[in-house]
Amino acid sequence: MSEPQSPPPLDPEMFDPVEPADRDRLARHLAAVVGDAHVLTDPALRASYETDFTGRHTGRSRLVVRPADTAQVARTLRLCRDAGAPIVPQGGNTGLVGGGVPTGAGTEVVLSLRRLNALGPVDADARRVTVGAGAALAELQRHVRPHGWDFGVDLASRDSATLGGMIATNAGGERVVRHGTTRANVAGIEAVLVDGSVLDRLAGLPKDNTGYDLTGLLVGSEGTLAVITRARLRLVPELPERVTALLALDSLAAAVGVLTALRRLESLELAEFFTADGLALVLKHARLPGPFRTAYPAYLLVECAARHDPAEELAVLLEEAAEVRDVAVGRQASDRRRLAAYRERHTESVNAEGIPLKLDVTVPLADLPRFVADLPGLLAGRARPYVFGHLAEGNVHVNLLDVAPDDEEPVTEAVLRRVAEAGGSISAEHGIGRAKSRYLHLTRSATDIAVMRSVKAAFDPDRLLNPHALLPLPWEEAGR
Repeated sequence: MSEPQSPPPLDPEMFDPVEPADRDRLARHLAAVVGDAHVLTDPALRASYETDFTGRHTGRSRLVVRPADTAQVARTLRLCRDAGAPIVPQGGNTGLVGGGVPTGAGTEVVLSLRRLNALGPVDADARRVTVGAGAALAELQRHVRPHGWDFGVDLASRDSATLGGMIATNAGGERVVRHGTTRANVAGIEAVLVDGSVLDRLAGLPKDNTGYDLTGLLVGSEGTLAVITRARLRLVPELPERVTALLALDSLAAAVGVLTALRRLESLELAEFFTADGLALVLKHARLPGPFRTAYPAYLLVECAARHDPAEELAVLLEEAAEVRDVAVGRQASDRRRLAAYRERHTESVNAEGIPLKLDVTVPLADLPRFVADLPGLLAGRARPYVFGHLAEGNVHVNLLDVAPDDEEPVTEAVLRRVAEAGGSISAEHGIGRAKSRYLHLTRSATDIAVMRSVKAAFDPDRLLNPHALLPLPWEEAGR
């Protein structure tokens, strides 16, 4: 295993000890590393980095710094560590749990990684590509697809979600049923530790049993252990033949039954569900025509992909599925995009209705219909729910509108306790962030949390890296 690399020494003429309260001095030293234009101290320039795309999680940073490469990240971390300045790594800022935005304290440095967007050559022999943490998912897709390859993870936020952020949160998305989560698609990582040392695990060898899997450890660590700067990604063949079908159903239980039959298809790549309420919201805000003449209680969007046309085998299976009330099929790219829009435009349609409280959870698949049916009773009129998600993994995106500020905590706890009682997870694919850290104990044991604290202390003894994310703060644990 490669030894951590020490960063270049800092110029002693440039550096002198920085007091945490001396904002101008820290900004000046950072500007000497990344350039004046990439240290943002003006509140107007910082604003877009201090609020997530939902508008629910917001804060105030000490400053925003935008390094261009790994060496600049290393020097930035050393300066912030020596200044005692907490650091919040940020990618595309598309998360849902406040893990990439500062708190309101005004003491944290937002470390934007968007400039680390290099895309390396496609290595067809190894089926790998090396990418910068700041590259957007859509940029990667455009880079590898002309070579006959694809990345196994896809998200509706592909144009803005960065690969570093996806790795830091172990994003799932729409194709987990076939290719797994981001963790399954990452072969190697380069990351910078809090002291500026560079951990190089980019080789991504298919067989390497030389100790702890540090790459796997950093995937899903939410920027609390190190700052991911580059990654070696696994590629999958781009499959030329695709068919998309939108299925109308009488219930989510029927959707689960159809999914069981669909799993027999090796070509199955996507299985997304939504309900009549969510579709009505999409038709209202996205101004799309209804997919069917009649509204149905539940819908299942499926896509199959193969080297040979999978439409016939999908049609045969659907003919045998008595639960399917109606079906719309798209084989051309434009038709497939049209059908996918009914699911993919849910997020923007919910946001157009108001600022939602978003609870991304996993429940055992057999319990999913019951969980959704239980939501109105759990909410007791304190919120208006819209649900959709990735059916094959039991991943439910619970979007709650009209939640009063005083009701946010009790509503969140009621839903997450119901998830825990079912044996599910309080976070499916967006991480814990700062929004869910106080609830971590619901689905992780005291032993789990103690081990995670030990790992955090080994990597970041002064708790400077994303200090309010993932692990509950001591007073949150004491208050339980």
